[in-house]
Amino acid sequence: MFQGASSLNLDAKGRLSVPTRHRDALGAGQLTITKHPDGCLMVFPAAAWEGFRARIAALPMDAIWWRRFYLGNALEVDMDASGRVLIAPELRSYAGVTREAILLGMGSYLELWDAQAYAAKEAEALKAPMPDALKEFSF
Repeated sequence: MFQGASSLNLDAKGRLSVPTRHRDALGAGQLTITKHPDGCLMVFPAAAWEGFRARIAALPMDAIWWRRFYLGNALEVDMDASGRVLIAPELRSYAGVTREAILLGMGSYLELWDAQAYAAKEAEALKAPMPDALKEFSF
């Protein structure tokens, strides 16, 4: 289960150094990175990706563009011995990630955001009314 936020910097080659606290949960195998419609990237360990991929692949034909969006843009990557992952230029461009990034734990996967884009979207979301699903939630 992934949770928490990490401020990171991509190196000149577009590699992200995965925080140590997430490395064990991600495992030594391949990771899958794909687009998220909110403008960030989703980073999945192999087991979580398989479940997500199966659900997306099972969507009906009227959702073909969503299958294209998620599956057509998915790339498998390996974490190197130093815990770095190369983020493909196409995916970096989509998410606007150049250097400063935020890696957010979202339960079964991680989200990778451009730091400025995340801060702007978070501020916008906090100005909006609380969703109905949270109105009865006790803190």
